[in-house]
Amino acid sequence: MAVAVRVIPCLDVDAGRVVKGINFTALRDAGDPVELARTYDAEGADELVFLDITASSASRETTYDVVRRTAEQVFIPLTVGGGVRSVDDVDRLLRAGADKVGVNTAAIARPELLSEIATRFGNQVLVLSVDARRVTDGTTTASGYEVTTHGGRQGTGIDAVEWAARGQELGIGEILLNSMDADGTQNGFDLAMIEAVRAVVSVPVIASGGAGQVEHFSPAVAVGADAVLAASVFHFGTLRIGAVKESLRANGYEVR
Repeated sequence: MAVAVRVIPCLDVDAGRVVKGINFTALRDAGDPVELARTYDAEGADELVFLDITASSASRETTYDVVRRTAEQVFIPLTVGGGVRSVDDVDRLLRAGADKVGVNTAAIARPELLSEIATRFGNQVLVLSVDARRVTDGTTTASGYEVTTHGGRQGTGIDAVEWAARGQELGIGEILLNSMDADGTQNGFDLAMIEAVRAVVSVPVIASGGAGQVEHFSPAVAVGADAVLAASVFHFGTLRIGAVKESLRANGYEVR
């Protein structure tokens, strides 16, 4: 039986407010995260992703508070990422009400962190967040994609497809694959990148970056995405979650 495709709004949270920009710059306020989460729950979102995009120690307590308040209001799974650096960070987020935790930069610096988290909490809570872009500036990788950090501003030279495969070996339960080239452009997902990652992993892949119209979601699923994520098109009312699900259903995909 086919697993239903999940539709996931992403809330980029900065100092307790939801913001959205293009390629993580020119941010504008998109509202209160708890209110938005409640709206998305009511509209039929399957999960929510919270990304603390400043992730400074100063905003850390704010994030725990937002997670707590959201978890009290909504009953769909909540994934929280941004600035997760240790097993203790994961523990605190789970206690605050997160169901899953996304790890990005800290795992690049020390890949063993992934296996430590998976061993302690189980791989079902561990999401590897991969911010990837097509290589530029003379960098070369086998896949043509590299992992970036700092909201896509810094390249690492690490092959994004190989990194996804490595993450699976280390015990992750899911990959949040975000195209930094497509992020906020609303021109569609990077289908070639999704397909390349799907070819090397068996864990679920969440496609992120580039959704602009309902027609963009089904092609991402066709090349291997198990879930589709979007942010600004939902926050500013361009698209409704129900309309995305109808489009997926019309293309033969099962949705919840």
